[in-house]
Formats: sequence, structure tokens, C-alpha cells
Amino acid sequence: VKAALDNWASNYFPPGVSYQVGYDPSEVINATLDEIILTMISALLLVVLITYLFLQDWRATLIPSIAIPVALLGTFPFMLALGYSINILTMFGLILVIGSLCDDAIVVVENSQALMEREGLSPKEAALKSMTQITGAVIATTLVTVACYVPLAFYGGMVGEIYVQFAVTMCISLCLSTVVALTLSPVMCAYLLKKPDGRVPFVFRPFNAFLNLMRAIYLFFVRIFVKQGILTLLIFVGVGWVIWHFYGKTPS
Repeated sequence: VKAALDNWASNYFPPGVSYQVGYDPSEVINATLDEIILTMISALLLVVLITYLFLQDWRATLIPSIAIPVALLGTFPFMLALGYSINILTMFGLILVIGSLCDDAIVVVENSQALMEREGLSPKEAALKSMTQITGAVIATTLVTVACYVPLAFYGGMVGEIYVQFAVTMCISLCLSTVVALTLSPVMCAYLLKKPDGRVPFVFRPFNAFLNLMRAIYLFFVRIFVKQGILTLLIFVGVGWVIWHFYGKTPS
């Protein structure tokens, strides 16, 4: 359009006539997409770093890290088939879902590592046994997460037209991450993982100490709530009342 306007201005406009663009949304959209790409790369790196911080093994970190780009790239053919474009909402959906795309693969890796530690299995044996134990759980966790996003696709009117792409993009990515976790991740576990030697690198020891402290505090309160059922029920009712009370008071 801009090239055509320039051509008209130079060849067809009478002397003294010029034009000025009153509103050009493409500038904002292009700038936003540039920022989205930067945000996506940042989110991917952040997820990989946090995963490495908890798994503390580059081999184990590599497996869920590969699941993320596979699920992201696999989403685009489905977007093409559905007639969706690369726009602000579809890209925002992919950014939002990045942190969830590695969850299933992490479950596979951690369970395989645990089997190698507890039962002394080889990586291949651990990967095979791991999938017999957690396949149902991996599928179930994905369905629970998808159930949070699917309702967005059923909004009516203009809002629904906008958010259906947002919701469907995320759901497709999540389902693909499950397929990756059930197929690619176990194979990578069998060939990449090594039996843990039990040694913790010095750099991770402060983090592990802090994590163990948080776990101890959490378990302390869980034991109290489990033993004191009436107290737990009263707290639950109190929280429910607070939510109901402020829901009615907060302006819509």
C-alpha cells in the first residue's frame, strides 16, 4: 500500500497535491512482534536455566529443553491448517505456554533418574519402567492444564473471535508437548542419562540447603493440617467466605 501511494503521488497526483498517512497500525504491530520474539527467547532461556537449577545435570536439562522448541515449532503447521496467522495473540499464547511445555518431559526425566538411584537400573531400563509408571499421569496433567485454557475458546461475540486463537494455540502446544514426553523424551533418557554418582556440585549446595529448608517447613504445616482435620476445614471455609465477600464488593 505504501509503495502504491508513493507511485500515485509521483505519477498521478496533480501539482500541489500531497498525502499523509493518518493511521498506520503496521508500525505498532511490527514493533510488538519484535518485542514478542525477544520475550519468547528470554522465556525459553529462563525456563532452561530454572530447569538446570533444579535438575543440576546438563544431560537431564537437555531433554526437557529440546521438548520446548519441538512443541513450539510443531504448533505452526496446525495454525496454518486452521487459518491462523502469526499475530500478537497467537504469539502471546505461545509465550504464556512456554513454561508448561517442559513439565511432562521433566516428569519423565525425574522419574527415570529416581529409578536409577533407587533400583540401580540402567538408563534404558529406567526409561522403559518409568513410562509404565507415569504415562497415565503425564496425560492426566496435560488434560487438567488444557481444561484451564479451553473455556477461553467459547467466549461469545468479538471477544470470543479474538481469544479463540489464543486458547487453541496454547492447547495445541500443550498436547504436542505431551506427545514429545511420551515418545522423544524416553528415548533421549535411555541414550543421554547416566547413573547419578551421588555427588552434588559445590555451586548447588546453598540452593539445595534452602530448598530442603522450605520442604521441611511445608511438610511441618502439612502434618498439622492432616492431623487437625477440623482446623483445616475451618480454614477452608474461612478462605471461601473471604473470596465470596470480596467478590461481591469489588467493582466489576
